[in-house]
Amino acid sequence: MNISLTGRQLELTEPIKTHMTTSIETLSKYNMDIISVNVVASAQTKKGKEHSSVEFVINLAHKNSIIIKQSDDDLYAAIDMATSRAQKAIRRMHDKDVGHRKVGLNEIKAENVNLKEEAEAGEDEIVPVELDLYKPREVEDVLTDLKDSNKMFEIFLDNEGKTRVLYKRNDGKFGLY
Repeated sequence: MNISLTGRQLELTEPIKTHMTTSIETLSKYNMDIISVNVVASAQTKKGKEHSSVEFVINLAHKNSIIIKQSDDDLYAAIDMATSRAQKAIRRMHDKDVGHRKVGLNEIKAENVNLKEEAEAGEDEIVPVELDLYKPREVEDVLTDLKDSNKMFEIFLDNEGKTRVLYKRNDGKFGLY
C-alpha cells in the first residue's frame, strides 16, 4: 500500500504524519487490496475561524475508489472522523464481497454452465399424473373415502359435471358445496 501525505496551506509535522499513517494502516485489516491512499490535509479560514479539512482518496484493486472529505476545527479530530468513515465504507465493501449472495448469474455464466441443458435436465423429473378430479363420482363414494382418510375436504365432479366440494365441519357432520 502506497501512502501519500500532502499538506496544503499547512505544514505537516512528524506527529501529524505518524497519526495519519497509523490511522491509514488500520484500513488494511479488511484485506481489500488497497493499492494507494492519498491524504490531503488543508487549513482554511472561514468567517475569521480556522478550519482543518482532510481528504482521503483510497484506490482499491478491481473496485471503485473511495473519496472521503472531512472538516473540523481540530486536525486530529478530522483525521479520526475521516478514518472511521473510511473503515465503514471499506467494511461495507468487504461484507458485500464475503456476504451470502456471492453466487449470482454472472458467476454461473463464468463457470460455463449451459442453462438450457440444466433446464432440460430439470424437466425429466416432472411426471404427469391423471387426477381423479376429472372422473365423475358419486357423493356417497366420496363421503366414505373422506371418512376413511384424515383429509379435511375433497374436490370432485359429480355425475352432472358440476364441481363439488365435500368437507368436514367442526361439529362432526359433513358439508357439500
